[in-house]
Amino acid sequence: MDEIDRTIINALQGGFPICDEPYRAAAQQIGLTEADLIARLENMLAAKTLTRFGPLYQIERMGGAFVLAALAVPEADYEQVTEQVNALPEVAHNYRREHALNMWFVLATETPEGIPAAIEKIERATGLKVHAFPKLKEYFVEMRLHA
Repeated sequence: MDEIDRTIINALQGGFPICDEPYRAAAQQIGLTEADLIARLENMLAAKTLTRFGPLYQIERMGGAFVLAALAVPEADYEQVTEQVNALPEVAHNYRREHALNMWFVLATETPEGIPAAIEKIERATGLKVHAFPKLKEYFVEMRLHA
């Protein structure tokens, strides 16, 4: 990652132009061409410097649902269960933790009814109980990291 990539990351955290040509407007703010900005974003995504570039939605306002979930996965089965869980389109993130509940993931569905259905799919596929932790209250924590 060079200084231009760092400038892009620092400039685009927490804000992206909403207009007819947002990449062009963002590029102009940084002093790049639109093509250069897009190419650099694609390169950072391909190199996994960035794991995601896009908006965050409040899915409930759009009629959907999400929930934090966890599994207690036997160590011998961890790789297989990871593949089973990650194969589902409803799984947004999956993280390993040092805890009895050692696999944590986010389920995101188009409707609230999709959550129990996704949990049932995971339990059927893995033979493990899914522990669901629905959001009780929304908090906004703005976090910007200087690259």
